[in-house]
Amino acid sequence: MATLLDPSARGRVILVGAGPGDPGLLTVRAVEALRAADVVVHDGLIDPRVLDLAPAAAQRISVAKSRARHTLPQEAINALIVAHVRTGSVVVRLKGGDPFIFGRGGEEVEAVRAAGLAVEVIPGVSAALGCAAEAMLPLTHRDHSSAVSFVAGQCKGLSEQDWSGLAGQGRTLVIYMGVATATEIADKLMADGVAPDMPVAVLEKGTLAGHRALKTLLADLGPMVTREGVQSPAIIVVGEVVELSDAEDKLARWARLAPALEEQA
Repeated sequence: MATLLDPSARGRVILVGAGPGDPGLLTVRAVEALRAADVVVHDGLIDPRVLDLAPAAAQRISVAKSRARHTLPQEAINALIVAHVRTGSVVVRLKGGDPFIFGRGGEEVEAVRAAGLAVEVIPGVSAALGCAAEAMLPLTHRDHSSAVSFVAGQCKGLSEQDWSGLAGQGRTLVIYMGVATATEIADKLMADGVAPDMPVAVLEKGTLAGHRALKTLLADLGPMVTREGVQSPAIIVVGEVVELSDAEDKLARWARLAPALEEQA
């Protein structure tokens, strides 16, 4: 099997997890892949210092995505990768977090394999793990949580998703891409039986400049996101483990919130 540093190993794609943002969280193997790249196809939130690890002559192509705007649809990204690999290039597909956790890495592997081309995947530190560690928020804890689940908060038919049993006592729920739907997420979880006073944290721009870790109660999640002007990228953590974190308490005045909590309980 060809190694990353073998100059004879041409015409292949390497899906690389760039981690949550801080270049220091790259794996050694990710750095090796970048240094071997002829073409880097990268997400929009990749730190420039990470891109600088690729050779100066390597072509850098941004395929940035946001909730309302995609530079290229996924099918076009797949075709772009395949086209460059077929020229004999080493293509690094650089993705935030981990390629296989809400990164569409599975779709890209399928496309490359369907074209009969070589592909390798290098895992990265996921946003949930990196941001939680920075906030001193243990996703599991022997005394508080023996299970953790990851879900996408930016999806069609959110109210129809089956999240029953994912959050509550002894469990931690991590929600990716949930800032824009924070109010709907809170309403859904409470409708499914999660207590309105369940602790919740929002980890904004984790490991990046300007990062914030904020906490409140589930019933106040939507209002807090609005009050604090929270922006993506951010993840939401729901569960008792939030109380163990260093997140700054942003709960609205309890006197104003308590009646609403009692009514929903």
